Amino acid sequence: MTIIESTTDINKPVSTVYAFLSDMNNHKQLMPENIYNWSSTEDEASFTIQNMAKLAIRITSRIENKELIALPTEKPPFDVELKWTVTENGNGGTLAKLTIVADLNMMMKMLASGPLQKLTDHQTSQLKATLDAPSAS
Repeated sequence: MTIIESTTDINKPVSTVYAFLSDMNNHKQLMPENIYNWSSTEDEASFTIQNMAKLAIRITSRIENKELIALPTEKPPFDVELKWTVTENGNGGTLAKLTIVADLNMMMKMLASGPLQKLTDHQTSQLKATLDAPSAS
């Protein structure tokens, strides 16, 4: 198994970050530009990764204010699990971590590890940028 992780610190309470992540409709804001054909509900999202694959994922496990796990709903090119965990950072904010666990053979690992790491880093930095942005009130 290949484990790819990215973590970010967000100046919002755990409940706010969890609420945002628990709605798959919000995940479009976290995606890089090479994602298109996005469609989502609160529990599911499907999209196409340019020059790679079409993916459909569903939140299969929720632990309130702690963890979300999403798994593919259709057979992906390789088995993959996406897990978001949120924990208090000690300053009233949240430590959010995205972990992708993928079953990659040696060849796929060489091809996919870089893009998957880039994706996790992009999603955590977008999560921080989206939630830490001053609200338009």
